[in-house]
Amino acid sequence: MTDHLTIVRHPLVQHKLSLMREKDTSTKSFRQLLREISHLLAYEVTRNLPLTTKRIETPMCEMDAPVIDGKKLALVSILRAGNGLLDGILDLIPAARVGFVGLYRDEETLKPVQYYFKVPTQLDERVTILVDPMLATGNSSAAAVDLVKQAGASNIIFLCLLAAPEGVARMKQAHPDVPVVTAALDERLNEQGYIVPGLGDAGDRMFGTK
Repeated sequence: MTDHLTIVRHPLVQHKLSLMREKDTSTKSFRQLLREISHLLAYEVTRNLPLTTKRIETPMCEMDAPVIDGKKLALVSILRAGNGLLDGILDLIPAARVGFVGLYRDEETLKPVQYYFKVPTQLDERVTILVDPMLATGNSSAAAVDLVKQAGASNIIFLCLLAAPEGVARMKQAHPDVPVVTAALDERLNEQGYIVPGLGDAGDRMFGTK
């Protein structure tokens, strides 16, 4: 772990990730595993949320109880695969505000092309968690961070399932102030820009498309 990169090495995270990597894992199982692993990753990514206290009354007495401080979290999904992580995190943080960034990768240049952008208001007052299962080249991820920063976000965390060294380096270069949280740092990218050993295309495996 570094200040910029956190690898979540919890045994349950690693076990579920291994099941997701297997090529014969069904679409249904892949989706379910992604939802489960996102619960565990959400625990890590929200570890340092600010707390304040609120006066409540238990069945026994009054007390100053800890509650999350500030405005509701903003969860921003990088479409389409980010929605798999998003759904699981919303199970744990149902009051979070939700945004979407639509970017696709040009297969020739590997550069991101924007087609959609809609995020919550007052991002300058919210912790913003960007979610995408794969941090490959890092180009789309860095572009998504650019967009949410332009919308006012300053306290940003990037959450992914898998990262390649090239993507981590690109994010650190472009946005050294944005920590990356992931379940695994894989070996490399192949000639097509896919993570190796990876798990294939997360969106295709999640939605059953080719």
